[in-house]
Amino acid sequence: MKQPHPLVALIPVLVLIALLGTVISLFGSDSLSGGSQIALVLGTAVCIALSMIVYRVPWSVFEQRITKTIGNVAITLLILLAVGMLSGSWMISGVVPTLIYYGVQIMSPQFFLVSACVICALVSLLSGSSWTTVATMGVALLGISEALGINTAWTAGAIISGAYFGDKMSPLSDTTILASSATQTDLFVHIRYMMYTTVPTFLIALTIFFIAGFGNGEDVELHVAEYTEGLAGTFNISYWTLLVPALTGILISRHVPSVITLFASAIVAGIMALILQPHILVQIADDSQLSTALSLAKGLAVTYYGSTAIDTGNDSLNNLISTGGMSGMLNTIWLILSAMCFGAAMVASGMIESITRVIIRYARSRFSLVGATTCTGLFLNLTTGDQFISIVLTADMYRDAYRKQGFESRLLSRTTEDVATVTSVLIPWNTCGMTQAAVLGVPTLTYLPYCFFNIISPLMTLFVAAIGWKIKQQRKPGLNG
Repeated sequence: MKQPHPLVALIPVLVLIALLGTVISLFGSDSLSGGSQIALVLGTAVCIALSMIVYRVPWSVFEQRITKTIGNVAITLLILLAVGMLSGSWMISGVVPTLIYYGVQIMSPQFFLVSACVICALVSLLSGSSWTTVATMGVALLGISEALGINTAWTAGAIISGAYFGDKMSPLSDTTILASSATQTDLFVHIRYMMYTTVPTFLIALTIFFIAGFGNGEDVELHVAEYTEGLAGTFNISYWTLLVPALTGILISRHVPSVITLFASAIVAGIMALILQPHILVQIADDSQLSTALSLAKGLAVTYYGSTAIDTGNDSLNNLISTGGMSGMLNTIWLILSAMCFGAAMVASGMIESITRVIIRYARSRFSLVGATTCTGLFLNLTTGDQFISIVLTADMYRDAYRKQGFESRLLSRTTEDVATVTSVLIPWNTCGMTQAAVLGVPTLTYLPYCFFNIISPLMTLFVAAIGWKIKQQRKPGLNG
């Protein structure tokens, strides 16, 4: 198959960028409800049309790649549905309301942001999953922040910063394992080498959250009173509900797969709802003709799959405890499928390889090679819509270049993770960006400016490459950047 010219390969990317810009300007925060999906589908169509007409690439090549790519994200889609079940059941069962009720009375507004970041970092480090961390502790912390009157965008940024630090540094993380294996680097060598860029970045992020926290605290007592009274008047606030996150923590510590952990946690939360919050389940069922038992069953089913709205007498609290269930994840799943089609088409056509080969051609020094890797990881996150694809493709494209210039494989593995893993959550149509926005209820572009760890990570890897700290070159000593 003839490789497309780089300028031709850029056409679908430019079309997609133009379409997404138009969609965002027209629909704003509703752009992920259909407009962005249309943009991705049209971008896919442009890529396939150019390839079939100009370069005679058969349709079967695209069909096979799309089938394989969507198959690779099947578990991701199951996790999203499980997260929908969990978010609904944790709220209605009283788990999140109880955490919020006691959390707002314990946590200091001034130190909330830095505390949230550290808590999520520890949970993610132990679990190896940023998604699980955000879906559990992240949702509870976001509720606490609203009760404390803290900006939710700042809170989402702190939660995501902590979650992705832990995900990146955990030996249990699938992205960490993938980056090390794709570059043929020992896992723990990879983790230790990442500390030179990741730890300074995390400390900078914590410093920013620490300083920003001193701006919080006005009217806190009023907010806390409104939320605690509303929660206590609506839910049966009980320490028994904390058995659910405790069980979830046990499953995480035993390295149970994420989809099983999330599903099991949702089931146990549902049982807790039947025991402690039957009045809420009957209210959700909203069917006086049913018996009590059937109303409870219907209410629990709706909690798992549909949207719920509970009246607490406080509008802001009502918005906080409303849930979307599994159906609330459907727009995200739709967007993921559309993004995967675009990424698959770009890979199958050879357009991504054509663009990155141009970049590699000019990578002749330490800094330019790391810079090219950084740009490629970000570019692949933008175009393929998935961090796993970005990690694998970046590693494959640059493995020989690093070896020929005498650099250790751990430099490639670290650079790949410093970019591909952490920037994925900053892109609205990437699987990570879509998921965290849906789970937290905060649009990607809203929390993006406050994800300091994720923003600084690529810059830190470039800075370390520029000064050459702990970077060894076995050959070509004259090319030290």
